[in-house]
Amino acid sequence: MINISEPTIARLFPGKRAVDLVVTVGLLPFLLPVIGLTALAIWVLHGRPLLFVQERPGFHEQPFKAYKFRTMTNARGPDGQLLPDEDRLTRFGKLMRSTSLDELPGFFNILKGEMSLVGPRPLRMHYLTRYSSEQHRRHLVPPGLTGWAQVNGRNTTDWQQRFLLDLWYVDHRSLWLDCKIILMTPWKVLKREGVTHADEPSSEGEFKGAPSDRPSQ
Repeated sequence: MINISEPTIARLFPGKRAVDLVVTVGLLPFLLPVIGLTALAIWVLHGRPLLFVQERPGFHEQPFKAYKFRTMTNARGPDGQLLPDEDRLTRFGKLMRSTSLDELPGFFNILKGEMSLVGPRPLRMHYLTRYSSEQHRRHLVPPGLTGWAQVNGRNTTDWQQRFLLDLWYVDHRSLWLDCKIILMTPWKVLKREGVTHADEPSSEGEFKGAPSDRPSQ
C-alpha cells in the first residue's frame, strides 16, 4: 500500500483537482441548506450519530474515512445485537439512497482531497484482498462521488460489469469525460435509474472475489 498525500494527488491530477474545487465550491451555497435540512431530518427520525463513517481505500489503496449520511437506525433485538440492515433501513433512509442525499457529506472528502467528483466508487477495505491484479488498477485514480459505472447502470450492474466500467474509465480518463459524467449524473439521480436499497453498490450484494479466484462449487 503506497502512502501518497493529497498534495501529490493534486500534482498528478492538477486539472482534475481544479475541476473538483471549482465545481464543489460553486455548489456549496446550494448544497449547504440541503445538507443542513437532511441532517436535521436524520436527527429527528434516526437520532445520532448523523454520519456513517467508514474507512475505505482511496488513491493507490491509501485508506481514508469516507462520510455518508446515516440511513439506518440503531435498533437492536432482545439479545442486544443490531437488527438486520433491512429492518433498520427507514423509509427516509430509502429516500436518501434513491436520491443520493446520503452521499452529500462526500463533498467534504472532495474538499479534503481524499476523493474526486468523478472516479471509481470507494468500496470496502476487506475487498482489497479479493481483487484480481486487473481489478486493483481501479485505484490508479482517486475515488469518485460519481463515476462511469454510476451513469451506466448505477448499483443494478453485477460486480464484473461494474469493474469493467471502472477500468474503462481508468484507461480513458480525461477532463472531457469527467465533465460528461458530471453532467449526466443529476439526470440519472432525478430519474432514479439503477437504484436498489441494498448497502452494496451492486445487484449481487457483497463482492466475493474475482470469478477466477472464487472456490469451485
